Amino acid sequence: MSGLVLTDFSVAHGPCDVLRDISLSVGPGECVGLLGPNGAGKTTLMRAALGLMAHRGQSSISAMPLSLRAKTVAWLPQTREIAWPVTVENLIALGRLPHLAPGGTPGDADKAAIDSAIARMGLEGFRTRIATQLSGGEQARVLIARALAQATPVLMVDEPAAGLDPAHQITLMQTLAREADRGRAIIASIHDLGLAARFCTRLVVLWRGGIVADGPPLSVLTPDLLAEVFHIRAHIAQTEDGVIVQPLGLVS
Repeated sequence: MSGLVLTDFSVAHGPCDVLRDISLSVGPGECVGLLGPNGAGKTTLMRAALGLMAHRGQSSISAMPLSLRAKTVAWLPQTREIAWPVTVENLIALGRLPHLAPGGTPGDADKAAIDSAIARMGLEGFRTRIATQLSGGEQARVLIARALAQATPVLMVDEPAAGLDPAHQITLMQTLAREADRGRAIIASIHDLGLAARFCTRLVVLWRGGIVADGPPLSVLTPDLLAEVFHIRAHIAQTEDGVIVQPLGLVS
């Protein structure tokens, strides 16, 4: 299984570099939380790594032919729109398109991947529902299931828990962690430090155009980093349920 490798990677908006000389490697089995304040470049890094934005330097994914790229990485952007009134099952089945021959129809392996994605996102009772008639949180779960059904070695998601209630946020993060345990490389942009610390095996913090911290949650989310990068103080503890991070207030 492959992952993502960025080498001397830079992205500019107009004349200004948003990201400069980033080198990053994410391998199979890792669940990486991409952290940083608003405007730090989290979405920009992922979109450019996918080849959706111009960049300098090397991205192992953007260098691939489009057909191979679609079989290697599934992408769930932060802005999620369902344009057509199709059933939930048919929408999730779109994740299998990269694996079908031109004009082909889903086979047994494709149907198994679709069923598995539906089960993992708790959507068994939604199969025949029209996707555009679902709530925003339900639509988000359907689109996540579509990405899971794509069954790629790499899964990149931008703010996957946005719009979900607490129970489904936990379910989603547990699902991403299990996907990493199965050997996929997971890269997720996350604003909720508590979710990131509890479920990610590794955290990468972007700030001022570069990576300022990279490692296990407890080694990254130090009081000094939280104060300098996020301007907060927080309670941090290791518990039986994992690392707990609870923001307490602002620092000047």
